Amino acid sequence: MDTRVPTLVASVLPADFSELGQEVQRLEKAGVDRIQWDVMDGRFVPNLTFGPDVISANRPLVSMGFEAHLMVDDPDPMLPRWVQAGCEIIIVHAEATRHLHRTLSVIADLGARAGVALNPATPLEAVTNVLDRVDLLLVMTVNPGFGGQKYLATMERKIAAARAEIDERGLDFELEVDGGIAEATIGAAARAGADVFCAGSALLNGPGSLEDRAAVLRDAAVAGIESR
Repeated sequence: MDTRVPTLVASVLPADFSELGQEVQRLEKAGVDRIQWDVMDGRFVPNLTFGPDVISANRPLVSMGFEAHLMVDDPDPMLPRWVQAGCEIIIVHAEATRHLHRTLSVIADLGARAGVALNPATPLEAVTNVLDRVDLLLVMTVNPGFGGQKYLATMERKIAAARAEIDERGLDFELEVDGGIAEATIGAAARAGADVFCAGSALLNGPGSLEDRAAVLRDAAVAGIESR
């Protein structure tokens, strides 16, 4: 039985942007472990969201960690801005980065933890040669760009393959999933091998209190991990 503790990450994409600071504080109070900032440029994905100044303005309001998920073409020129804004983890997409090994090294040199994300159509093999450079691998369980999408259960094979690669090579980094994560899906993602779970709509919307919804997700993730 696997007894590792799951990490619950909140995407603030479905938050009320007019009260973003209060939303971030509510998430911390509810027991969420860190915030994911879905940074979109309107090119890599058909949407526009947060810039570093928005993230920086929210950084003093909470003590939990921030991760920047850069769904942008050519993230390299702005990497320092996200670190300066207060993001401890910087996640770039393998599909958007020309020299991935170098980009991951630059993130580490900036003092942040380096993450790499894979779109659903991108095979795990696209990153196997850089896994010794990462602190986090993010397997997308939807196509990036918009919140509220349906979880792609077919990605569980990729999650399981990533977990096997981590364990067989004796690597030590977080395996995160993002997209359609809810009470009905988080257990399957956990059983497949994920240990970090990013949820947006399932946390910020739905019945009960935010604290209740966070607890339901965490309990379901624990059960999934323990059943491996």
